[in-house]
Amino acid sequence: MASLEIQALLITFREALEALLIVGIITTYLKRIKRPEYTKYVWIGVGLALLASFGAALLFQVVFTGFAAMGSEMYLKISIMLISSILLTQMVFWMAKHSKNLKGEMESKLDTYLTTGNVIGMVFHSFLVVLREGIETVFFFAAITGGNIEKAITGWGAISGVLIAVVVCYFFFKGSMRVPLKTFFKVTGAFIVVVAAGLLVQGISVMQDLKIIGSVMPQVYNLTSFLPEHPIDYAHYVRDHGVAPLLSGEIGIFLKALFGYSSMPSIEEVVAYIGYFVVIYLLVKENGKEKTAPTKQTVSQNEDKQEVSGAYGKKAPGVSTINT
Repeated sequence: MASLEIQALLITFREALEALLIVGIITTYLKRIKRPEYTKYVWIGVGLALLASFGAALLFQVVFTGFAAMGSEMYLKISIMLISSILLTQMVFWMAKHSKNLKGEMESKLDTYLTTGNVIGMVFHSFLVVLREGIETVFFFAAITGGNIEKAITGWGAISGVLIAVVVCYFFFKGSMRVPLKTFFKVTGAFIVVVAAGLLVQGISVMQDLKIIGSVMPQVYNLTSFLPEHPIDYAHYVRDHGVAPLLSGEIGIFLKALFGYSSMPSIEEVVAYIGYFVVIYLLVKENGKEKTAPTKQTVSQNEDKQEVSGAYGKKAPGVSTINT
C-alpha cells in the first residue's frame, strides 16, 4: 500500500536523519580537533545500536505473535498506536528544543570524554543516540503495519527514507547544502504531527469497535457517498444504493492510513483529532514565548547562525556553520 510506504519513508527519513546528524557532528568535531583516532569508537557504538535495534524488532515480532496466538493482538495494536502517537509528538518537540544547541551539547560531552579518556562513555553515548531512533522506528513501524514490522522494513518506503537521509547528510557535511535546520525540522515535524494525530484517532476507533469504550454520538456525519474509507465500504454502498460513491475506497484507505481519515467518525474521534491539534498549537505557542525572551541582539545573532553551509570550515561569507 502506498500509504504505508509513505509513512515508512517519512518516519525512517526523520529518524535516520536525526541520528546521522548527531553522529556526523561528533565525527566532524573529532576530525576538526585532530583526534580522528576516536572516530572508531563512535562507529562501534553506532554498530552496536543497529544490532540492538534489529534485536528489538525481532523480540517485538515474537511478542506480537504470542499475543496473536492468545487472540489478544488487537489490544496490543491499540497500545502501540497510542504509545507511537505520544512518541512521535515527543520526538518533534525534542528536536525543536534541542536542534538550536545540538552542536554545542554534543561537543561539550565529547570534550568531557576526551579529557577523562572515557572511551566507554564515547561508545555508550553514540550507542544511545542511535538506539533511541531505532527503538522509536520499531514502535512506529509496528503501529502503521498492525504489528508486521518486517513488512515496513523491507518496503521501498523505509529504504528510500534512509537513503534520502544519507544523501542529505552527505551534502550537508560536505558543505554543498545550505539549510536552516530549524525550518527543516519544522516542516518534517508538521508531517509527523499529522501522522501522530491519525494514529491517536485510529486507536480510539479500534477501541470503540471492540466496545472497550462507548460513544455519545457514534456517527457525527457520513461521507461514504463521497469518499468511503475502505474498498469494502465502497462495495457495500454500491450494493445498497445502486450507484457508486464519487471517489474510490482505495483513496479512502490511503487517507485513513496516512492521516486517520474516517468517513463515519464518532464524536470522540472528532474531538480527539481537533483537540490534539489544539494542544499542539498551545504547546508551540508557549515554546515560542520562551524563545522570544532573549534580547533582540541575541535573537539576531542566533538567526544569523541558523543558515548552515555544511561542514566545518566551509562557510559562505557571513554565514555560520552547523550552529542550528
